[in-house]
Amino acid sequence: MEIQSKLALVDWIILSITLIFIVVYGTYVTRKNTNVQDYIKGGNDTKWWTIGLSVMATQASAITFLSTPGQAFHSGMGFVQFYFGLPIAMIIICLVFIPMYHRLKVYTAYEFLEGRFDVKTRSLTAILFLIQRGLSAGITIFAPAIILSAVLGWDLFSLNIIIGFLVIIYTVSGGTKAVNVTQKQQMIIIFLGMFIAFWMIVNQLPNEITFTKALEIAGASGKMEILDFSFDLNNRYTVWTGFIGGTFLMLSYFGTDQSQVQRYLSGKSVRESQLGMIFNGLLKVPMQFFILLVGVMVFVFYQFNASPLNFNPKATEVVQNSKYASDFQELQAKHIDIETSKKQLLADGIQKHEVAEIQSLNEKDAILKEASKAIIDKINVENPLEKIESNDKDYVFIHFILNNLPKGLIGLLLAVILSAAMSSTASELNALASTTAMDLYKRSNKIEKSELHYVKASKWFTLLWGIIAISVACIANLFDNLIQLVNIIGSIFYGNVLGIFLLAFFIKYVRGNAVFIAAIITQILIIIVWYLDYLPYLWLNLLGCVLVMLIAVFLQFFNNLKTVYANN
Repeated sequence: MEIQSKLALVDWIILSITLIFIVVYGTYVTRKNTNVQDYIKGGNDTKWWTIGLSVMATQASAITFLSTPGQAFHSGMGFVQFYFGLPIAMIIICLVFIPMYHRLKVYTAYEFLEGRFDVKTRSLTAILFLIQRGLSAGITIFAPAIILSAVLGWDLFSLNIIIGFLVIIYTVSGGTKAVNVTQKQQMIIIFLGMFIAFWMIVNQLPNEITFTKALEIAGASGKMEILDFSFDLNNRYTVWTGFIGGTFLMLSYFGTDQSQVQRYLSGKSVRESQLGMIFNGLLKVPMQFFILLVGVMVFVFYQFNASPLNFNPKATEVVQNSKYASDFQELQAKHIDIETSKKQLLADGIQKHEVAEIQSLNEKDAILKEASKAIIDKINVENPLEKIESNDKDYVFIHFILNNLPKGLIGLLLAVILSAAMSSTASELNALASTTAMDLYKRSNKIEKSELHYVKASKWFTLLWGIIAISVACIANLFDNLIQLVNIIGSIFYGNVLGIFLLAFFIKYVRGNAVFIAAIITQILIIIVWYLDYLPYLWLNLLGCVLVMLIAVFLQFFNNLKTVYANN
């Protein structure tokens, strides 16, 4: 049976009603925005729980619910360490960033930098944000397009356009308030859907496999190794990268990224904004832990049920119709033998002497999967115009949903993933438009314009950035893992931006010219370090922050020294 035939009428109804409700509701309740205060800052009447859910929904894109379970399926729970720095970042943001932004009554985070430094530093920082967030917005559209491509057999190009314009409709119409009010509904749908999915996965395990036994099976396969205290720089996810690199990334993201700053700038008061961010800090890590646990339970499920050698159905279809079909079938046969051996070992529970054997079988299976990817890559080399993605991490969870959940629930889970995509993309487009309108367009406009003019300009910029995001989505290719790709894009730019803000807050000695030159030098160096793969990407946040601060301090000292000599 083809995957797309599994979407029954009831699934279509649930999926369609959910998405139509979000678009219509968001457009209707915010249809009367006539001034910049309402359109960009949501009228400054947002309650703390709406801020918290909106902040969470902005970060929790479709990539979170598509890629994170696949990450856990392949690599275990260790990815949760990535979020260890988030609570620390929330405290710092509540104490430093939020009071500062509210006191200055800014529309964007970058507006503050003009008063502290100069126009060119404000513009440069805004442009750095626009580059990285514009790319990320494209990825958040591309992720759900992959899902529907697998489900419906539609081409990615058409799906990118459809998903993008669904978001554009209510974001253009309602601005920040439309984003905030729809994200509350979207997070309710997301939480409901993920809890039901978790319950269904555990419920479909063999009767004798309790949740505790399922955790033992996952542990024996190395999936429950949460904490890694090693100092190996080649290891992306450790306690240290989470607490140090993660803190700097989260500080940059929540403190200086307009897509997040705009969520809490709409707060009714400083206290409401602070409570919203604390709420996010307390709930986000457990939520990510739970989503990873869903992926681990999917792994346990497939220890007792047949799984494909490669979860990307399109890749499997292409290989089976190629000259490498016999090689692929041979790998599949070995994969099935390993699955059978594991089932026999797990049938009577795990004995201590069997743990090493289970791990050995998993390693052999991983080798087979890599061999299958190598075959797909060979086909890609031979047919570069019809490239098929060999990496299947992002297909694991959707494969389980489509093949093992009952009708109706499939539609709900697809609605969850698409709701997450829409909420995150809406925040990004809203922030991109606000930054373009206020930091670039309004700042460079010498003629006084009306409030309505800037509302209309923000709407046009929202449409423009929506089209750009769709374009990025149409040319995007999958990376090692989608959730990693978004974080890598952020890490290349965020450390530099955070360093600029820290200089503005705490080192009054440094002036605009030094910061501007330091920021350009730092950005070039960070791109080189990333390209040469010298450091895991999380450390780029710390490196970028430290570099821009040190270079700016040095340049300012040198400039002051030069001034002293000139005066003498």
